[in-house]
Amino acid sequence: MNKINGYTEEEAAGLIEYIYTGRNAGKTLSYLFETYGNAHNRAKGSVRNYYYAFLKRRADDRVQRILAGKDLKAGTIRPFTEEEADDMLRRVLTEKSKGMSVRRAIRNLADGDEKLMLRMQNKYRNLVKKQPERVQRVAQEAGLPAEKSFLQRRLEREIDALYERIASDLKEENARLRAELEKLRSRLGE
Repeated sequence: MNKINGYTEEEAAGLIEYIYTGRNAGKTLSYLFETYGNAHNRAKGSVRNYYYAFLKRRADDRVQRILAGKDLKAGTIRPFTEEEADDMLRRVLTEKSKGMSVRRAIRNLADGDEKLMLRMQNKYRNLVKKQPERVQRVAQEAGLPAEKSFLQRRLEREIDALYERIASDLKEENARLRAELEKLRSRLGE
């Protein structure tokens, strides 16, 4: 079986034709990756990764043949430099310290550029999850309150939920006792 990055040539040709037809119909790549994945029992991310890896192999004769006549291309990925990432992080944390949500802060910083907004959002989430010490360092350097870790936020949510359950139980018990007290008072008053 002649495969290209794990797909047979027929599967690769089918995916490329599906995406080409879908793009010409105005569908988003995200939608196409998801629907193709659902139809072929593959994860959306797996389809996306395959598509971009396939496009990078343009030197392969089989890939050229499958892509012939189709104007499909992948934009170049422009990673954040260390300075850009720290600057973006500092600016988002500053906005958060003023009470703004991360999403709103990033929307404002991206100034309406949806691609930039998505890049910033993904980078921010990645930094918070995988480099919390860097987030703490940038916050400290900017004189901002320390960012809570994922585990700290989760613990706080669980504690808040526990308080809510306890308060709810106490309210119910309090209401039951008031009703009993009223019954006793009404009996004594008779």
